[in-house]
Amino acid sequence: MSKIISVLGSTGSIGTQTLEIVRDNPDLKVAGLAANNNVELIEKQIREFHPKVVAMGNEASYQELKQRVADLPVKVVCGMEGMLEIATLPEVEVLVTAIVGMIGIQPTIAAIKCKKTIALANKETLVTAGHIIMPLAKEMGVSILPVDSEHSAIFQSLHGENRERLSKILLTASGGPFRGKTREQLETMTVEDALKHPNWSMGKKITIDSATLVNKGLEVMEAKWLFDTDLDQIQVVVHPQSIIHSMVEYVDGGIMAQLGTPDMKLPIQYALFYPDRRPMQGKRVDFFELKSITFERPDTDTFRGLKLAYDAARQGGIMPTVYNAANEKAVALFLDRKIRFLEIPELIESCMNQMKNIQNPSVEQIISMEQEVYEYINKIKQ
Repeated sequence: MSKIISVLGSTGSIGTQTLEIVRDNPDLKVAGLAANNNVELIEKQIREFHPKVVAMGNEASYQELKQRVADLPVKVVCGMEGMLEIATLPEVEVLVTAIVGMIGIQPTIAAIKCKKTIALANKETLVTAGHIIMPLAKEMGVSILPVDSEHSAIFQSLHGENRERLSKILLTASGGPFRGKTREQLETMTVEDALKHPNWSMGKKITIDSATLVNKGLEVMEAKWLFDTDLDQIQVVVHPQSIIHSMVEYVDGGIMAQLGTPDMKLPIQYALFYPDRRPMQGKRVDFFELKSITFERPDTDTFRGLKLAYDAARQGGIMPTVYNAANEKAVALFLDRKIRFLEIPELIESCMNQMKNIQNPSVEQIISMEQEVYEYINKIKQ
């Protein structure tokens, strides 16, 4: 029996690795792919994986792709409508949401309503709309399987255990490229410095988020929704070697951890075949070579992105959306060399102080707040 999937964000880091797993497992079939504007790569993916429908994020790339694949029996669609079509194709069993940004919310909701399993690699979906997504998934009897390595590790560490007996989630962080640096040192850090991650190979946005510890802040918010826990039960532990991907402590003091090399293919494959485990090629952890693993407390005074995430999550409502949108805009400005590295958390805090909170926001209010935050930052940074 083959399993049929759609991939939103097929040309990004998670998307391309998902398709590598498809290549290694002939019983996985691809019905739908979506990308923003990487026409060249998605054309190669279409020719190799033969999807039925492909969506492009904008009109220009949609037109170009249509011409390039005119010789193939593939339907090319565009924009949000196109993504919704891919998310809800009748034959699809699993939707891999590997797209970056709040654009992932609506296709995820549509897929849940059509009872598709969600392999979730889009943090923003739960960070901003967890209060909508999780109750809907429960109502529809849909599984949300985490693809993030930390959340996959927590999920694996909870497997077979009584969740009522969970005491604490220990969310590990590598500390990123600037671990141990002072605020003074961070003043002079460049885009190139921030993109040199010591352990993981990821897209630019998530690599910068790792450098600011905002990524960990987003993961804290995501974990709260995924595992239905209080914020006080989620503790961030800096673990520079990235071998322990996260841990769960139970009420008796026992701790379960999931270990492995820093490779995203394991959590992707685990989500695609859950509850089965498939053989996978790749490097294994050699404990004799590793010799030791270490742990540190996160420095939230220097890396204020993490502290601000806890503040946003405690306020709840639309504040996590403000946090996320402000960070997205600030990271884009930093990558364009328009602001300094330390201005990223400053902009997040400024937006959180400026915007009025809304409890239980609708999807429309979430998307509208994202725009409001972008406009506010454009105004103060002109």
